[in-house]
Amino acid sequence: MPKTHVFKVISVAFLSVAALLAAPATASAALPACQHFYTGTIPDRPVSGGHGNGTTAPAYSLAGRLPAPTGINGGLGTDGKVTFTFNRVTGAKAYRAFKNGQALQWISDWGQATLQVTDSSPCNGAHYQVYAMSQEDTAASSIGQITTSFRLNSANRLAAYTIPVGTTFNYRVSAYNDVAQTALGYNAGTGICAVDARIIPWGTRLYVPGYGHCYAADIGSWIKDDIVDVWFPPGPAADNWGIQRLNLVVE
Repeated sequence: MPKTHVFKVISVAFLSVAALLAAPATASAALPACQHFYTGTIPDRPVSGGHGNGTTAPAYSLAGRLPAPTGINGGLGTDGKVTFTFNRVTGAKAYRAFKNGQALQWISDWGQATLQVTDSSPCNGAHYQVYAMSQEDTAASSIGQITTSFRLNSANRLAAYTIPVGTTFNYRVSAYNDVAQTALGYNAGTGICAVDARIIPWGTRLYVPGYGHCYAADIGSWIKDDIVDVWFPPGPAADNWGIQRLNLVVE
């Protein structure tokens, strides 16, 4: 969701942004590159320095949420569309599918034979993810856990994709303090961060020096390429964070 920025920044230390934006060398490379959803001008945000508030954000808890759907199966068809199916989740009334952090499809569960998602405009290296909802609404309390990312492989079939644990990104990191739902749908809070979901899929857990643990569950108009936002409550802590260049480690 677009957010009020208190400034942000990031860049990649051991993996380049270009390398992560590019899909594996597969037949899907014929697809157009995935574009960032925001097409406006993003202001430059040079590193200014700053510091944390002396506490460590704990790992964000997903306890009590419906489990992520399983059985994702599909791929790129001869019609140029990516289509996939997935298994039902007990207790789910609906599901939402996303591509690179952008809403792709809403599916109500009325007992149909197949739960299916179709992307009519696929792009190279896109991350597809799905979650279940306990109610047919977008209340934060009804939203389940999101699946890992699925991307097209060399056979143009969707395969699970995760960034290896220990991968390090040398990014500019800034702070934000919106008190609303994130783009994924969870309530914003300590331990949440916003990422460019073309590069770092939702659900990725990162350790941020001086901040603690963060769970990728948001996006933003200015969160592009080597930028990450970490969440602070409104107040001086967000302002004091500034814009720092840090080595973020995938957990």
